Amino acid sequence: MTNMITFYDFPSKKDGIEAWNPNTWKTRLSLRYKGLPFKTVWVEYPNVESTLKAAGIPPTSQWSDGRPMYTLPAIVDPSTGAALADSFIIAEYLDKTYPGDKHLLIPSGTKALQTAYTEAVHASLSGPLFQFLMGRTCETLLNPSSDEYFRRTKKKYMEMDIDTLAPQGERVKEEWKNVEAGFGKIAAWLKADEFAMGNTVSFADFVVAGFLEWCKNAWGEDSQQWKDVASWHDGRWGKLVKNLEAY
Repeated sequence: MTNMITFYDFPSKKDGIEAWNPNTWKTRLSLRYKGLPFKTVWVEYPNVESTLKAAGIPPTSQWSDGRPMYTLPAIVDPSTGAALADSFIIAEYLDKTYPGDKHLLIPSGTKALQTAYTEAVHASLSGPLFQFLMGRTCETLLNPSSDEYFRRTKKKYMEMDIDTLAPQGERVKEEWKNVEAGFGKIAAWLKADEFAMGNTVSFADFVVAGFLEWCKNAWGEDSQQWKDVASWHDGRWGKLVKNLEAY
């Protein structure tokens, strides 16, 4: 199809997985939920800026020195000429351009809810998970050029080596409880509801699913870590991944 959307995502060296990045998963799921055909262009970390510039996709923020920061996910839609980055901006664009009769990512009147939920999920999960998954991501998922870039830039940003982030000794159990507590906060918001909006799938669910896909692919489906996560809170997180398998 000549008008197929181009979707920019990070590749992986790990066999048997489709994608791994929690942010790009939001857009991958969004495109599928909308039923929109797309092709993936795999971009290593050092090539993100040059690739997106060449495609006419704008930066999403700035580095600490004021330089523009180019990030994934990103899309180019040849049907409209749109070239966008940032998963939430992309979701809004897809709803506006391809509304359909159902499958809205951000249903009318829920933008504030979706935004707040997204920020709250990141606040609950990012810190606890990052210390376990940053080094693991480099070891198991990133190709050499992305591995080097990821380690170098994160060291400059965090002022510490990624390999020193992972808890050691007695701290492992303590910090693992913090990961469970982070997911527990989200479970408490949802209560008996299957999705953030009750029985209706929305962008908010893809935010959580992105983190879950990262966990599953970094540790592996047979790992004790993934089995723990999938089983927490009456198996809610394993069920969410299964319920979204169609996308």
